[in-house]
Amino acid sequence: MTKFLIKYISGKYDVSSALGREKVGTMSGICGILCNALLCIMKFVIGTLTGSVSITADAFNNLSDAASNVVTIAGAKLANKPVDKEHPFGHGRLEYISALIVSFIILLMGFELGKSSIEKIIKPEEVNFSIVSVVVLVIAISVKLWMAFFNKKLYKLTDNINLKAVCQDSLNDCIATGATVISLLISHFTGFHYIDGIVGLLVAFAIIFSGIGVLKDVLGPLLGQPPSAELVKSIEDLILSEKEIIGVHDLIVHDYGPGRIIASAHAEVPSNEDIVHIHDVIDNVEKKIQKQLNIMICIHLDPIDINNEEVNKYKAIAQKIIKGYNDEYSFHDFRLVNGETHKNLIFDLVIPFDKNNDTTKILNDIMALFKQYDDKINVVITIEHSFI
Repeated sequence: MTKFLIKYISGKYDVSSALGREKVGTMSGICGILCNALLCIMKFVIGTLTGSVSITADAFNNLSDAASNVVTIAGAKLANKPVDKEHPFGHGRLEYISALIVSFIILLMGFELGKSSIEKIIKPEEVNFSIVSVVVLVIAISVKLWMAFFNKKLYKLTDNINLKAVCQDSLNDCIATGATVISLLISHFTGFHYIDGIVGLLVAFAIIFSGIGVLKDVLGPLLGQPPSAELVKSIEDLILSEKEIIGVHDLIVHDYGPGRIIASAHAEVPSNEDIVHIHDVIDNVEKKIQKQLNIMICIHLDPIDINNEEVNKYKAIAQKIIKGYNDEYSFHDFRLVNGETHKNLIFDLVIPFDKNNDTTKILNDIMALFKQYDDKINVVITIEHSFI
């Protein structure tokens, strides 16, 4: 079934396109609604007949799963809406928001299961055991395992974080239902009726923990996480593929949803090159990145005086001093301004993110190192952090 559905959707749509992602998300949601509706009915009936809070709670979990499938479908469709006046960057981040809602549903289900389990521990009730209930729950585990496997395949196919959340939700169901079977067996053969609430509480903790994990995965792209090292390398390699470009810095990548990435960068070029020619080179690089990586990028050119021996000399001195102070530091936009009594070295210093960084101390330390080398050197430093 999995191979058939994936082959069908892959053959009919380009799953890397916005429309393809929408269709994959919709297919996942429809399959999930059908499976969860069936399981919800089965578990609710069995839970009512046996008096098991675990089975009944698990039934409502399937109901919440069906709701999360509806959210997945809505997110897939809304994320594919075209750009408009109010949203010039598109609606792609709605895919992340819908996944955020799914994570809240997972957390809510965990808290509700925990609450009912605590009540069951305080006031334990005998659970009516039957072979039928065990068989039904084993069937439910099998269905949920298939759903988890199916959505994992779809997630790998599209990198849709919604499908990852739904996959985790299905795995949670497997854990919850498996724990329910164990509690039924232990309660039946030992008469220890507290086990139903204890197992339910343990499952609740596991579900809440997984919900927090999904929440972290979603918050990253929503809040603005750095791009992957692979993407950074691809962009920089394409920029540096032109012989006229000798360096790149200040790369910033904005993620407005899958397939909606906008970037900017500074390209270093020799200052003696013809400006019209360089502008044409930059235009070609931007078009190349758009075509190969599907990224809209704006590249600012920085003229570098590479033939000035004095500039190169002091740039090498700065390189030695900065790397000697901290090998993780780098600098760019280096300029030399000669005065009558001193030399001004002006540059931007890039330092790693560290909450313990004391920028005032860093500035004073580096200035002192330059003064030790040559008392006539005055440095003007702008400290910044990398966005990649």
